[in-house]
Amino acid sequence: MITGFCSETEEEHQDTLSLMDLVKFDYAYMFYYSERPGTLAEKKYKDDIDLATKNRRLNEIILKHREHALESNLRDVGKTHSVLIEGFSKRSQEHLYGRSSNNKVIVFPKGNHKKGEYVNVLVKECTGGTLIGEVVNG
Repeated sequence: MITGFCSETEEEHQDTLSLMDLVKFDYAYMFYYSERPGTLAEKKYKDDIDLATKNRRLNEIILKHREHALESNLRDVGKTHSVLIEGFSKRSQEHLYGRSSNNKVIVFPKGNHKKGEYVNVLVKECTGGTLIGEVVNG
């Protein structure tokens, strides 16, 4: 999502937030508009949204997305997912991470498992960006 595009009104920004409430994206790439040399937008449109407004709007979009991502992840708590192990978690060599079939990151204790294996992981808790669980049989 890009906010603060040339001449974007506050009403249009609110429409974006309303659309987000309707769709509730699990994932989003969020940026404020900035001119890129040689693009049609740079040549044709005036970048007339000030940086403070762009930052405020982007922060509102990010907060909205985090709310929706947490809601989505909470629905996965108590469910078991097949996970392809991709490697060690960012925070600990004692934990691995992988992705479920719906592309959500799941972190779990490493045990005797290694990168490239598939394991079934029961989700026990979550954050807005990560599911946290443990390997189970079956």
